[in-house]
Amino acid sequence: MSGDPADGERGGAAGPFLEVACDESGSDGENLTGGNTDVFAHAGVSLPVTTAAAAVREIRDRIRSPAEEYKANHLLREKHRAVLEWLLAPEGPIHGQARVHLMEKRYFVVDRAVSLLLGDPAEAVALFRVGRRTFGENGWRAFLEAANHLLRVRHDGDPVADFHGTADALRRAHPGTEAARILGRLAAARPRAEAYRAGFLDGPPLIPLLNPLLPAIVRTAVLWSGDGRPVRLVHDRQNMLTPDRIAWIEEAARQAGVDLAGVRLVVARDDARVQVADFLAGIARKIASDELNGRGDPALTALLRPYVDPASVWGDVRSRALLAAPVAGRW
Repeated sequence: MSGDPADGERGGAAGPFLEVACDESGSDGENLTGGNTDVFAHAGVSLPVTTAAAAVREIRDRIRSPAEEYKANHLLREKHRAVLEWLLAPEGPIHGQARVHLMEKRYFVVDRAVSLLLGDPAEAVALFRVGRRTFGENGWRAFLEAANHLLRVRHDGDPVADFHGTADALRRAHPGTEAARILGRLAAARPRAEAYRAGFLDGPPLIPLLNPLLPAIVRTAVLWSGDGRPVRLVHDRQNMLTPDRIAWIEEAARQAGVDLAGVRLVVARDDARVQVADFLAGIARKIASDELNGRGDPALTALLRPYVDPASVWGDVRSRALLAAPVAGRW
């Protein structure tokens, strides 16, 4: 790599572009209700290579861990709190040049299931906000797991029967509630669920409905498209990012009005900008998860807030309000 592509003077006749380095945290593939994390985060940074490398060196100098590769967990340790605050602070090295898109996984499952079966995102919001209170912790977990099972590509048993059996049992147990009304609409949409599963007979879909990575990458491209220059994404290598899926990302971004100059895959340890994006994604995922579970740290949440995409996929109203407050500037 020659020069500093993040400064934009690349692209030949196409003119300068903005290069944004990306990474994620919290990916469990399509297992969004039984994985190790409850939040998915996708971060992008527009730092010049030299600035990112200097930030990584500074983090290493301050933490002094013998680890060959630093991760967000190093920064999240209480003994390194000062380093974490330095990184996120308004005077820090990434402020104004980094952004993170968050997805609350449980809400993502509900949104995808209800949108598929009803084509009505508003009903997904309504069900998510009353489901746990109506069905109780165990009933709500059973519904989420059944919805996840219905939508994921890899499955066993009969996911349509399992989903509708679970939904019907909850509806009968809680008649007259708003949640039961929505489950009644889902029951009437069983043919759509059958058609969705029948579509897999010809092989798995190119774009899995439940995998949050691909739409998050598109959203990242949209976030960085506001200064009039084409955007090129540099992303950590992922098995999910096949040539066909990258082509889909590029087309989806262009349909969203983004002049996307391509997606380039790199090994994270070879690009300091991607390492910084990895830090931010992991930090944001942890801070957001803490807020979601009622153990948020107000100081860290306030430091993270300017980086959070206001269009993050977030069903929990309180946490969303704390995390994604409007910010000034191009965002």
